[in-house]
Amino acid sequence: MTHEYVLKSVRPAVELRIDYARELNEQQYQAVTATPGPALVIAGAGSGKTRTLTYRVAWLIEQGIPPDRILLLTFTNKSAAEMMQRVSGLLGGDTHGLWGGTFHSIGARVLRRHAEAAGYRPDFTILDRDDSEALIKTCLSEMDIDIKATRFPKAPALADIFSMAVNTSVSVRELVERDYEQFAELAPVIETLGSRVVERKRKANVMDFDDLLVQWLHLLRSQEEVRELYQRRFQFVLVDEYQDTNKIQSALIDCLVERHQNITVVGDDSQSIYAWRGANYRNILDFPKRYPKAVVYRIEKNYRSTPEILEVANAVIAANTEQYHKQLSPVRDSGIKPVLVQCGDGTQQAEFVAQRMLELREEGVDLNNMVVLYRSHFHALELQLALTQRNIPFAITSGIRFFEQAHIKDVAAWIRLLANPPDELSLKRLVEMMPGVGGKAAAKLWTRFTAAWESLETPAPEGRRSLALALQKIAAEVPKKAAVAWAQFVATMAQVEAPEVAGQPGAIIKLVIEAGYEDYLKETYDNYRNRLEDLEQMAAFSRQFKTPEEFLTQLALMSNLEAEGERANKDREEERVRLSTIHQAKGLEFDIVFIIMLCDGLFPSGRSLEVEAHIEEERRLFYVAVTRARNELYLSFPLMRVGYDHGYVMQEPSRFLGEIPRKLLDQWHLREH
Repeated sequence: MTHEYVLKSVRPAVELRIDYARELNEQQYQAVTATPGPALVIAGAGSGKTRTLTYRVAWLIEQGIPPDRILLLTFTNKSAAEMMQRVSGLLGGDTHGLWGGTFHSIGARVLRRHAEAAGYRPDFTILDRDDSEALIKTCLSEMDIDIKATRFPKAPALADIFSMAVNTSVSVRELVERDYEQFAELAPVIETLGSRVVERKRKANVMDFDDLLVQWLHLLRSQEEVRELYQRRFQFVLVDEYQDTNKIQSALIDCLVERHQNITVVGDDSQSIYAWRGANYRNILDFPKRYPKAVVYRIEKNYRSTPEILEVANAVIAANTEQYHKQLSPVRDSGIKPVLVQCGDGTQQAEFVAQRMLELREEGVDLNNMVVLYRSHFHALELQLALTQRNIPFAITSGIRFFEQAHIKDVAAWIRLLANPPDELSLKRLVEMMPGVGGKAAAKLWTRFTAAWESLETPAPEGRRSLALALQKIAAEVPKKAAVAWAQFVATMAQVEAPEVAGQPGAIIKLVIEAGYEDYLKETYDNYRNRLEDLEQMAAFSRQFKTPEEFLTQLALMSNLEAEGERANKDREEERVRLSTIHQAKGLEFDIVFIIMLCDGLFPSGRSLEVEAHIEEERRLFYVAVTRARNELYLSFPLMRVGYDHGYVMQEPSRFLGEIPRKLLDQWHLREH
């Protein structure tokens, strides 16, 4: 006969300082108080993800887990500091010893403690981006590779290639052959160069940003004593924004929790939008496969948006097949339906957005609570003009300022030189792109060019001197390595200064691209397709101006406005509308959201249309944009756009708009007053 004998717990009852059931909704409470073991928390947009993670840490500490046995991994130091501060506030400061930070900062902390076991000295240096590129240039020189003579990728492009290979866990050769077809023939040499860079870093006792993850993972896998130390130390590991982890970060987490399996990851697969920088959304989708005992918690109550906006958001993401199906449910009261606006062209779209902003401002909405979101920066060019004309202040938060990007300034230099031949900066910028031409050689060529230009007679009547002729006259002064490039420079200049071209900035840009600048982009940048698209759109945008001088004036004005916008971000006293790419706006929210240029080929982007996985990422990006809105959402698209080559091009509305039931949208038809 068998009997059951009950052992009574001698552990005293936990006296909780926090009333978790009262301060959290039911879904949040279930995730926060989850029993030990693997847990996946699918936290929908606006559902209180940070609150859930913060209270989870507090709950563990209140259950008796020492803070120094908890590891909190985030993607920004700001997020980690904010969460740790919140936990401290909840518990009255009982968080000493809690490990919290980004993957890279925690990696650096571990590697400093175990540098010798990792094969480094404890005083190793961490390279910034400029340092990494300088090291690559040194290795190029040692291998006697002339990047200009062999059309070899330049140091910035190489740094991007090496980084992407690391973060996607593929070999350099495989990555180049798969994603950088312009360098495919050079893949073996690039791979050899990458190996040399790795050797040089170790010899110099330095690590770059990616090494903080690579060497951390290698340390854990190769050193059993170190691995056991951290597996025993971190009884609980919590990860924020898990959908944005790459393969190395996922492997690090798996290694750290192998002993205890107490892993809580929080994220939203529907907001995984960073594949282009190595994030692997399969990490979150496949989590239950890697952790068969995982419990999945869904947090779907949305505190941000009106029910009408959430209905559209749910419809937007429903078409994705690769996802955890979720249904955002509203907490807020009903509002107005999101608005769909069909516009004649990009200019009318810009006029609509600007006018509607002013109306909302009159209704009492602060400009700081409005944002215009777009897929790519060039989508907002017409809008910047419209806002300037109506004196609506705006700030741009789309990464590097559009008109300050190198490829934009390179091509603009051609137009500037044509409009103003004494423009020293523009000529020097163009000649320094040639093989063997540095600062001193460029200065010498400028002096020779000035003399040659002044020696030319001006044809009469109303004629102009020839830039091509002046450049040809000094060909003998050009370094031998640049002779071929100089001949092409002279020939292209003769084409662009022809009367039928010189007055049309769009035609100038097109000729410059075709005459060799596209090849230069391929050699210089890993994302050359994006830059080429920028230039094509810049050419289309320029067609609305009657003269190159008028175009250059607007270029300068908008560039200065962008700079002012950046300064305004530091000084928030003045109201300003925000203009932003969607990637830059993730994590933010606004009362009023305008999403513009919703055309197939623009959003979703043209390059994504051939691969279903890419379309799904674009759809997730649209979902992120929609879920930024609190009160009002405006979706707009132009029926026509100025084409790159000539005339107007008809546009198809984005396929994503077709996936939203029309009953969920209020359609506005524009007419001229």
